[in-house]
Amino acid sequence: MHAVRRRVLILVENLPVPFDRRVWQEACALRDGGYDVTVICPRMRGHTQAEEVLDGIQIYRHWIAAEARTPFGFLLEYASALLGEFWQAWKAMSRHGRFDVIHLCNPPDLLFLVALPFKLLFGTRVIFDVHDLCPEMFEAKFGAHGLLYRAVRLAERATLAVADVVIATNQSVLAAVTHRGHLHDDTAFVVRTAPNALDTAAPRDEALKQGKTHLVGYIGVMGSADGVEYLLKAAHYLIHTQKRQDVQFLLMGSGPEYAALLRLRDELGLSAQVSMPGRVSDAFLCSALQTIDLGIACDPINAYNDHCTMNKVLEYMAFAKPVVMFGTIEGRHSAGEAAAYVMENEAVKLAEAIASLLDDPTRRQQMGRAGFDRLTTELNWQKSTASLHAAYERALR
Repeated sequence: MHAVRRRVLILVENLPVPFDRRVWQEACALRDGGYDVTVICPRMRGHTQAEEVLDGIQIYRHWIAAEARTPFGFLLEYASALLGEFWQAWKAMSRHGRFDVIHLCNPPDLLFLVALPFKLLFGTRVIFDVHDLCPEMFEAKFGAHGLLYRAVRLAERATLAVADVVIATNQSVLAAVTHRGHLHDDTAFVVRTAPNALDTAAPRDEALKQGKTHLVGYIGVMGSADGVEYLLKAAHYLIHTQKRQDVQFLLMGSGPEYAALLRLRDELGLSAQVSMPGRVSDAFLCSALQTIDLGIACDPINAYNDHCTMNKVLEYMAFAKPVVMFGTIEGRHSAGEAAAYVMENEAVKLAEAIASLLDDPTRRQQMGRAGFDRLTTELNWQKSTASLHAAYERALR
């Protein structure tokens, strides 16, 4: 007689799967651990199929308003997401049966409204997966004031109250939500993000350098909190002020600020020296990461980014590439000796750090090796998987 498989419903609003690497890794780890996994996410970023089964995981995708750039835009985006997730959750239950666990991935901190009826009616356990501290994210974009900011704080408290177990991407995020939610230690877990499915044996693509000696890479979202404008201004300083002709820049990714950043690139006279292909395939990404001489994390230092574990930093480390980054608290914890840190949000200082590292190949090699060793021994996904399963065991106890 076969044991009954526990059913898990994962809700994620801001990215689709499998594009959201963290959520997809968690879904696959739970599947491998014997859970029956369903994911609900938005239709966006090239993932527009309404329903599909991928690697044994059922995925439902819903329509969502355009990615937001203003407070009103966020209201529209989140309202459409809530309606879509709520409808899809009940549809999923009607097809697959009751869920034992609903796993909420923020942002935003509003998905408790979808989970609450299931908790009250069926006793479904709720796990809150804190990717970002939403009040700090709102403050970084719009300031810590007004009715909307107070609503964001209230939503976080409500989600923490509904959750039976909380998991977070790092210790500083967990410490913040543990304090705010008055959580017990045995209901709070760190499940660190770690790259697990990248092809680190991908071939180099020297054509990406476009005849230059060095290639500087960026991979990630291009939004208002990601600081890509600092990198463009740093490139301008190196190329037009310092007259360096040996560097090519490759900025991969898209987001709500992508079009504006393209215009800024062209206004700065960088269209030939800065390639911005938008969203790229995994094969392109891995070849690019294999080819770059160093990676950039230009997320500025602020109360929000200080708590964020940046996937891009870990992906550079997976390919043994040194990193230049602004010195956020969690960024320094993740990269350790793999990065050169710029402790001011200043484009010229970022440029100087890039130039210094490009001119020191021995240091680049040492930093790359240190990052790879740290990622594979201390920050690997196997440890995160063990913590994820422990969180589920606690929730279902």
